[in-house]
Amino acid sequence: MRPRLHFDVHEGDGPPLLLVHGFMSSRAQWAANLPALKRVASPVTVELWGHGRSPVPEDPALHDPRAYAEQFEAIRNEIGGESWYAVGQSFGAGLTLRYSLLCPEALFGQAFTNSLSGLASDGPDAAAERAARLRGLFAAGAPLTELPFHPRNGRRLHPAVRAALEADAGLLTPAGLLGCIEGSRPTLSVLGDLERIAVPTLMVVGVWEKAFLPLAALAQARLPGLRTVRLDGGHSINAEAVAAFDAALAAHLADCRAAEPARKAAP
Repeated sequence: MRPRLHFDVHEGDGPPLLLVHGFMSSRAQWAANLPALKRVASPVTVELWGHGRSPVPEDPALHDPRAYAEQFEAIRNEIGGESWYAVGQSFGAGLTLRYSLLCPEALFGQAFTNSLSGLASDGPDAAAERAARLRGLFAAGAPLTELPFHPRNGRRLHPAVRAALEADAGLLTPAGLLGCIEGSRPTLSVLGDLERIAVPTLMVVGVWEKAFLPLAALAQARLPGLRTVRLDGGHSINAEAVAAFDAALAAHLADCRAAEPARKAAP
C-alpha cells in the first residue's frame, strides 16, 4: 500500500486551508494559529515525511516536491475536492509554492513565510553539500538537538508551540531528516519559476531573519502581484507574531475568496 502523509482536519467556519510546516517541525507549528484561523477557514494540518506522525517512506522519490503535490491533491480530494488556500512555512513553503505551479486550479490563494530553501539561489550542488554535511554529523553521532532548526533553539516561539514542537521532535530520526533533505533538493527551490506562479500569493516576512531579506526582495521583484506583509519576528513568524500573522492571512484569504469567481471566469 502506498504510504500517506498524516493530516488532521480542524472544522472551522470557511473553506479548507492547507497548512504545511518546515524542517524539524510538525503540526504543532500551527497550534497557536488554529483558534483564529478556524474563524475564517477549516484548517488542514499536514506533517512532512519522517516528521510527526507521517512515516519515513522507503521510496526516496516520495520526498520530491512533485510527489508532495500528488499527496496534497489526494488529501484535497479526500476531504471534498473543493479548491483551497495553502500556507507553507520555511521548508514547507518550497512545497506549497511548487504545488501552486503544478496544480494552480486546486488553489484560490496561497501564502508563505521565510524560506531559505524554497527560494534558494545556490543550486542543487550546494544543496547536495548541505545534505552531505548533515549525513556527516549523524555519522559522527551528533544529537538532533545540535541542529540549528531543532525547536529547542526557537527562543522566540510562542511557548505552547515550542513545548509541543519539542515533544514532537522526539519522533524525528536521522533517516527521516536525511530523506527529507536529499530527496527534495532537486526541485524544492522555486526561485527560477516565480514568474510562472499564477495563484494570488501573500508573503509574510519575519524581518529579523536578515538572511531571508534578499530572497524576499527577489520574490517581490519576480512574482507578479505578490502581496507582502513585513512583521517584527524571525524565521517562524507565524509562531512569533501570532495575532499579526493571523490577521494578515485572514485578510488575504478573504480577498482571494471574493475574487475567485472572476479569476476562474477569466480566459
